[in-house]
Amino acid sequence: MLRGFYTAASGMISQQRQQESLANNVANANTPGYKSDQATLRAFPELLIQQMGTKKIPTTNGLNLPISQPIGSLNTGAYIHEMVPDYAQGDLRQTGMTTDMAIVNGVFPDETGSLFFTVQNENGEVRYTRNGNFTVDGQGALVTNQGYHVLDQVGNPIETNGMEFTVTPDGVVQVEGQNIQLGLAYFVDANDLVKEGDNLFNGEADDLPAGAMFTVEQGSLEQSNVDSLKVMTEMMEAYRMFETNQRVLKAYDESMGKAVNEIGRIG
Repeated sequence: MLRGFYTAASGMISQQRQQESLANNVANANTPGYKSDQATLRAFPELLIQQMGTKKIPTTNGLNLPISQPIGSLNTGAYIHEMVPDYAQGDLRQTGMTTDMAIVNGVFPDETGSLFFTVQNENGEVRYTRNGNFTVDGQGALVTNQGYHVLDQVGNPIETNGMEFTVTPDGVVQVEGQNIQLGLAYFVDANDLVKEGDNLFNGEADDLPAGAMFTVEQGSLEQSNVDSLKVMTEMMEAYRMFETNQRVLKAYDESMGKAVNEIGRIG
């Protein structure tokens, strides 16, 4: 009986976390470069239930032998194993702003890989993002909306001293007669990245392979890859599953109440 409580409760907790993940995806549906989270559900190990008893052997000593009879398996619940970002390319939207940039994933020799902008967070640590919604701060530096410096290929903040600059398709910032290569980080397997707040990722970048082909579009933004209609459908499914586990938990509670208050009652 108590195992049923834990199984139903674990299902409710899993669906609640699923709802939270889906709600976060919906909230970031209009965030440039946002990569939607996909929750992976796993089941706890199943248990084999057996009926234990004894069998009396017709001997002079009345020997009893222990016996067991398999009843079946018992699932012990489910849990959210991990949140896996979906790194699929989002749609591009033209903005006409010179500070907006979008990376268009191209062709890599190993047929895999993803590119990210390189930025510096408030602690001076290098992080990566697909959100190219940049601006220029009061000191003339190219920064994100959160104020994080956009870095060049050698890890220095990019100084544009205004919004009058050009970005070539191969990621070179041309400003005041200078050519500054954008810090574009390459990852063979983006699943090795750790998702952080402010649309940032943490990880160890790989070397960009020779022959890699990609494009940086100035005046455009990569949109979120969240499919709002699909997410709303998944939210309804998670809600129904939560309700189902809730009803199961209520049924167990009523059965336990009868066992405590009625079965042991003296007439």
